[in-house]
Amino acid sequence: MKNMPDELLIESYYKAIDLNLDSRFIYLLEQEIQRRSLYVKIKVSS
Repeated sequence: MKNMPDELLIESYYKAIDLNLDSRFIYLLEQEIQRRSLYVKIKVSS
């Protein structure tokens, strides 16, 4: 994940949420986003 461009990381995070992938995978993406000090909007399901 360290070689993944920031934009792709964020897109992957949103896609993982949309596809309702495993929460542990989403958590790993969130941790990498935080490590890079990136900003993402939290998506709220309705």
